[in-house]
Parts: sequence; structure tokens; C-alpha cells
Amino acid sequence: MIKERILLICTCLVLTASTFAQQKTEAEHIKNITERPYPEWFKDAKLGIFIHWGLYSVPSYGSKESYAEWFLRGMQTKSPQRMEFVKNTYGEHFTYKDFAPMFKAELFNPDEWASLFKRAGAKYVMFVSKHHDGYALWPSKYNRNWNSVDVGPKRDLVGDLTKSVREAGLKMGLYYSLSEWNHPLHRWYTDPHDNIGKYVEEYMIPQFKELVSTYKPSILFADGEWYNTAKQWHSAELIDWYYNLVGDEAIVNNRWGHGLDVGYLTPEYSSGIKVTDRPWAEVRGLGRSFGLNRNEKLEAYGTSSELIHRFVQTVANGGGMILNVGPKADGQIPLIQQERLIQLGNWLKINGDAIYGAEPFSIKEEEKEVTINRIDSLIDFKWVRNSPMKGIKEDDFTVEWNGYIEVPKTDTFTFEVKADDEAAVYINNKLVINQNYTAKGSQSEVMGANTSASSTGKIKLKAGELYSIKIKYREKKQNASISLFWNSKNNEKQLVPNSALFLDKDKTENGITGSYTSLKTYLCYTQNNGKIYAISFEWPENEMVLNIPNPGENATVKLLGLDKNLTWKYANGKMYIDTSTIKYAEMPSHDAWTFEITKK
Repeated sequence: MIKERILLICTCLVLTASTFAQQKTEAEHIKNITERPYPEWFKDAKLGIFIHWGLYSVPSYGSKESYAEWFLRGMQTKSPQRMEFVKNTYGEHFTYKDFAPMFKAELFNPDEWASLFKRAGAKYVMFVSKHHDGYALWPSKYNRNWNSVDVGPKRDLVGDLTKSVREAGLKMGLYYSLSEWNHPLHRWYTDPHDNIGKYVEEYMIPQFKELVSTYKPSILFADGEWYNTAKQWHSAELIDWYYNLVGDEAIVNNRWGHGLDVGYLTPEYSSGIKVTDRPWAEVRGLGRSFGLNRNEKLEAYGTSSELIHRFVQTVANGGGMILNVGPKADGQIPLIQQERLIQLGNWLKINGDAIYGAEPFSIKEEEKEVTINRIDSLIDFKWVRNSPMKGIKEDDFTVEWNGYIEVPKTDTFTFEVKADDEAAVYINNKLVINQNYTAKGSQSEVMGANTSASSTGKIKLKAGELYSIKIKYREKKQNASISLFWNSKNNEKQLVPNSALFLDKDKTENGITGSYTSLKTYLCYTQNNGKIYAISFEWPENEMVLNIPNPGENATVKLLGLDKNLTWKYANGKMYIDTSTIKYAEMPSHDAWTFEITKK
């Protein structure tokens, strides 16, 4: 008996020692995940489909520039627009939880979704398993009565879609929000940011492991990390565990908290980045929102040409795109979203050789400066991460407004400009305000982020006199906004009103003329399997001119989708391709044209 007890104690000691020996330090986890190569499949895939679908799909509503999936946060902050919408539509005492039984997904057909995504040319799918509202789209035991099996559709939405996506031959990925707005252990945005220890250890980590071990996604997209460190989230440990579970094809994004720089990069609603030594994917919706926003204008969806051009630019610069769809609460993907996906897929059927598996060429793109003028009623813009207008890029654009201003009373006026990023105000050619400010922020922190700065300046102005006014603005990266205010001893602070601004000295019309300027890409290059691809966004009527090295006198050129070689010549450091023989009816597409150059 004594011997058996001794043997049992020794066995326990050995097992305990073995367990401790298997435990890794944070440094070891970081070493494992940072030294691990990125899988080739992701580098080659280029296109993934994001899906934001949940309780927020029931109201599917927000301002025209907002994220509809942030509906709960709007209710928490008592957003006037959203609260008025809820009151008028659902009743005065309606709560966010009341949306759960209304989220029925009665028309959800995962096979149809997977077929559509494959037809779009996507190679993987990224499904939101749980957004910041905490509602899980799988039967999580950590979200009793707050998941899609217990309340709402009464279906394992993650499981159903995972099965269909994999049967269609696509990789399956899952988005998972690390944080939640309304969890009792930690209310994100409400409780102190550093007070997440219990939430992470007792809830987030177990639920994360439940999700990943059940569905074993090939790709993970973490989010909601931006107020905390990776150490607080236990991110290195979780990523290392995930890699060991799923294997070599597994890959994660870069949103895991401060202090950990791993994963593919995820610029969001930007004009893209130029990185070739690390995988990246531009993240954006087909419209302005990820979750369906029924309040958006038709123009928010853009055209097939705009979508294709944006996608091509990401590939030319070494990245790809995760393009989002926002289904309705019933499970139907809106027809305009389906149409855009099919248009992209049709283009890829013809031009895929220049995209899938392609790498950046020595010359990535060719650009030209464009300027578009328009009349603005006043200076008060919050573009968030969107372009101020079609034809102007979201990032790295400038605006110069010129006009005249008249004050109601003689006084010393304090002008204030609130802008992200840089702004200057001149009155009668006198510099009144000079704000040289660069915002800093997370790529993932978008909604509710306050990244603008304010600058003021004083000037004495006389009533009845017209003064020239010039406002210069420069946008760099991420959020974009500018507003112009004034106040005086006898007037409270307000936006400079339309009634005080004039287009000319004759005061024929109120407003101010804005000249918007940015670079516009018109030609992109990629290379694949020893071939060079020039993708033009403008049809060259008679001749295509490429600023590339001489491919050699025996090189052949053809337009993808057209089975004939084109004649060409090389002179003065440029390649001239004769396109005059191509008839309109022969054009394989009308959104972008790919010229394939084969060296021999």
C-alpha cells in the first residue's frame, strides 16, 4: 500500500513536472509565431470575401458614412439618429436584445453563398463569428441565450457556412472580436481599459479556443484590440496555440494588441499601402459600411470599374483585398452586392493570370495628377476614410478653397479650424491659422475615433467689406475631416455660415470653390511565371505606351481574352504596343485591359 502511494506520488510529480516543462514563456510564443513563414496560399489567393452578418442586420441602419454593425454602440451613446430610428420603428422601450428573435435567417442558403463567392473569383471567405456586440453565430456555451442556436435563426451559422465553403474548394476564415461592448466582466469603451484580466482569462480565451478548435479556420481576423496590449490579450500564446492546432496553412492578421507585430496587414477603407515584404489585404465593404446599411446612397457602391481598379492596385502593390458583403437579416445578399461580385469574377476569368500568384513588378503603377473643382456651401466635412468625391483618392489628397467672406458686424473674430490632418487659413492673403498636424491611430480604430486637432487665429474685420479667403487642406492617412468656425465678442462660436461666403466679388452666389487634387492611377504592373502584365484602366485607342525595360526583340504581346499577337516596338526607353487593329467588338472587357508580355 505504501509502495503504491509512493508510486502514485512520483507519477503525479512527473506529470506535474512534464506540464510545467511544456509551458512556454511569452518570449518563446513570440519567437515561434514571428519566425514562422507566411503560407504561400494566402500570398497567391489575392481575393477574400468578408461577411458581416448578425443582429445589426435587422435594423441595418446608420448615417450614410457610418458602420451599421456598430448599432449597439450607437444606442449606448444615445446617438440621436439611431435612437430616433429605434423609437419610430420599434417602439420607445425597445432594446438591442430585442433584435435577437427578429434575426431569423430564414432565406440563408450557405451553398448559394459559397457558389457566389467562388464565382466572384475569391479564394477564401472571412465570416464574422462574433462582433463587438458579443452575439455568437455558433452554439457557444459561453454565450447562453446569446447565440444563433439558442435565439434567432436556431442554426449553427458558422458550422453551416464552413461546410459549404470548404465543399466549394475555398479556404474558410473567421473574424473574432476580442472585446465586447456589453459583457458583464468588462464593458469595452465603458470600463477602464486595463480592467480586462478577468474577462480575458475567464471568458475570451475559453471562447476563442472553443471556436477555433471546433471549426479549425485556415485564417483568423482578430479585432477590437486597440485599447490594450498583446500581453493583456495573451495574444502570442493564443496565436501559437492556433498555429499548432491547424498547421502550416494557418495565418492570422495583425490586430492583436500593442507590442506584437505579426500577421498580415489590414489597412481599412484606405487607398492601399505599398508593402511587398509582408502579406497585406485592403479591407473594405462594397459600400461604405460592413454590415448592411439601408441608409446608404446608390453611389456608395461605386461601379464595377472602380471596384476592379481598386483591386488591381492592391495586387500591383503586393497585397490583396478582403471585400465585404453585408447580407440582410433574412440571409439574402442584396442584389447590387451580388452584381458587383459577379462583375469582378467575370473580369478575373479573363485576367486571372495577371492576378493569382502574381508578384509586384519593378514598376508598380503609373499615376497622373487630377484636379476636380466644385462649389461647397461651407467648410464642414467628415469624410471618415472615404474619398471626398469620385476621382479623388481616400488618402494623400489636397483641397484648396477660394472665395470671399463678409462679417455681420465689425469686430475681432477668432477663427478656428478643426482638421485631420493639415490646414491653413488666409484672409486677404494674411495667414490667420497654420495647423501642421499628423494624426496617429490604429488601422482598426475607425468609428468614434477622434483624431482631429484644433487651431485658432484672430483678425479684425469690418462689416460691409468683402475679404478674400483661402483655406488649404491636406489629408494624409486614415480619417479625414475639416470644419471652419468663428466667434467674436458679440457672437458665440459657430460654423462659418453659408451666408457669409461668396464665390466672387459681385456676391452672385453663396458658397466657396474647392479644388480637390490627388494622384490617379491609370496603369498597373504585375509579373507572374516569367511574364509581365500591364493592366490599363484607360483604353489606348491606337497605341499603348509602357515605361518598362526592353523585354527583348523576340518578346510577344497579346491582350488577355483576345487570341492574337500584337505588334510592338521599343524606342527611347519605352515600349509601344499597336492597339489600332483591335475592334470595339473584340474587346474582352470594358473595365480594365491586361497586356501580357512574354519574353523569349
